Amino acid sequence: MNIVIVGDGKVGDTLIQYISGEGHSVTVIDKNPALINRVVNQYDVLGVAGNGASHAIQVEAGVQNADLFIAVANTDELNMVCCMMAKSLGAAHTIARVRDPEYSRENDFLRNHLGIDVVVNPEYDTAREIARLIRFPAALKLDAFAKGQVDMAEIYISEGHPLAGRQLYTLSSLFGVRVLVCAIRRGEQVYIPSGDFTIMVGDSVSITASHTDLSSFFGKLGLMGKPIKNVMLLGGGRIAFYLAQRLTKLGIRTRIVEIDESRAQELAEQLPEANIICADCTNSEILEEEGLAEMDACIALTGNDEENVIVSMFARTCGVDRVITKVDRLSFIKMLPQLGVDCTVSPRQISSATVLRYLRGMENGKKMVQKLSGATAGGAPSVGIKSLYKLCDNRAEALEFDVDEHFGLLGVPFASDKFKLKPNTLIASIVRHGKVIYPHGGSTLEVGDSVIVVTTNPQLSELNDILD
Repeated sequence: MNIVIVGDGKVGDTLIQYISGEGHSVTVIDKNPALINRVVNQYDVLGVAGNGASHAIQVEAGVQNADLFIAVANTDELNMVCCMMAKSLGAAHTIARVRDPEYSRENDFLRNHLGIDVVVNPEYDTAREIARLIRFPAALKLDAFAKGQVDMAEIYISEGHPLAGRQLYTLSSLFGVRVLVCAIRRGEQVYIPSGDFTIMVGDSVSITASHTDLSSFFGKLGLMGKPIKNVMLLGGGRIAFYLAQRLTKLGIRTRIVEIDESRAQELAEQLPEANIICADCTNSEILEEEGLAEMDACIALTGNDEENVIVSMFARTCGVDRVITKVDRLSFIKMLPQLGVDCTVSPRQISSATVLRYLRGMENGKKMVQKLSGATAGGAPSVGIKSLYKLCDNRAEALEFDVDEHFGLLGVPFASDKFKLKPNTLIASIVRHGKVIYPHGGSTLEVGDSVIVVTTNPQLSELNDILD
């Protein structure tokens, strides 16, 4: 597919890496010629230096022939204008990054009247993920599927962990709770495991279960921790604003430490139920005075990765049970567990997953048109991706599909010789009529089911792609 991306910043660079890696034709627009030279040399993409809202620049970049136009420049207004220009030139689909809380209340207008098909808000989505993570203190990562009916949690197996040395098929009988281990990262290797796989110290384990079963499982393991009642947010940017809104509505006492006086005053006016402190969150004495040691959770959200890592390490030394760290530089993430900073969130990765999900859905739509027009042989493709999350340091994916009448093996038991999945692919959960089903040999897929698939195979765009 032909894709044009405006803005080679943090989110733009991650998108370029992911999308070009999936074999699409990508053209990048940015005002900075040095950034364009770098990205052209680093990835298999074309580059145009100039203003992404310029008609001439967009024509030079081939926007008129673009299947997808993505605007992730520095300002919301520029991104919206870029998308309007792209649609007028003939771009089939447009995505704009829009972060201002004022605009977040106008998403329907942006889509219906400005021709923006998808609005991406990295800060809002990151706040939502952090709010989920707070529920499970032992989880390094937590994703939700099937409208919250199924959770997928990633946990780290440390020395003495109750899962260390356990074979997977024994977990349900040992702990009396139904869960499914769907992926394990061991060093640089990722496994889609079978039942006789043994969990070892140092593994990162991805587990899927209903919300109730996962809570019960963590409780049986002694990993739930005490309820979160007091939270300190270090840094008062947009993520802190969105997160504080959520936490205060849940009755969680929220304290925000923000160094900029005008921003602190703005937050105090916008968040009357939160406690706003105007101070330097990297000053250990101030954090101690503000009661860091008494907090149930500390979330590091400044605009500087190094500061976030340092204050997270300090929060650990103060005995805070739940520490979550925002990290933008993906190269940092691999090193942080060795420093005790094991639970991280990355706005650029979260937004990139949203865009990839939409892109895969577009690919499936193209397949549908080709099939219906007789351009290719076989039946019509099944429904595209509903949710997409990266797992195991981006080496695996968890995808959610709805099952429709076009799936090729409806009603066929998984144990049948006909039902063959691609290698390193696992059906992790099925949701049928609101009930979570843990797959077994007699399970089938039926019309109306939601199914969660975990795979190390890239570029799955529809459910039939899981079949070998």
